[in-house]
Amino acid sequence: MSRGYLGLGSNIGDRRAHLQAAVDTLADHGVRVLRSSSTYDTEPVGLILDQAEFLNACIEVETEHEPAALLDACKEVEREVGRSAGGPRHGPRVIDVDVLLLGELVYESERLRLPHEQVTSRRFVLVPLLELDPELTLPGGERLADSLAGLGGGQDVRVAGPPLSL
Repeated sequence: MSRGYLGLGSNIGDRRAHLQAAVDTLADHGVRVLRSSSTYDTEPVGLILDQAEFLNACIEVETEHEPAALLDACKEVEREVGRSAGGPRHGPRVIDVDVLLLGELVYESERLRLPHEQVTSRRFVLVPLLELDPELTLPGGERLADSLAGLGGGQDVRVAGPPLSL
């Protein structure tokens, strides 16, 4: 069994219900959710800034899946919760389930890179991750708290609600 972290996001419809549905559905795909961060309202970042705010959270998980199989499970959960295939990168979405970290694993394929390539540059990822584990480090030992402290302005992140139900 490996422990890891997933990032959840939604900015269409009942955002909290979509995040909760993802948590509820992961167990059906061999992913046990251990803990959830609070939920956070976050401004859009990336290629498309003119869209509704996101609701984000991070969850700690346990799974026997290897990285590619975990990514497949996350994509299936997205489909089951209502995300359509396609659409613009960084565009509006019902649900996004990203694999952020999987133990001390460093992994790279065409479809997935671990640690997630943007884990140290996105406040909406770092804040909920550090809520779950303030001492969290990357496989090479880099402290995520240092990454958060080094971010410039922008990327507004505000507590929106309590952790998701397990």
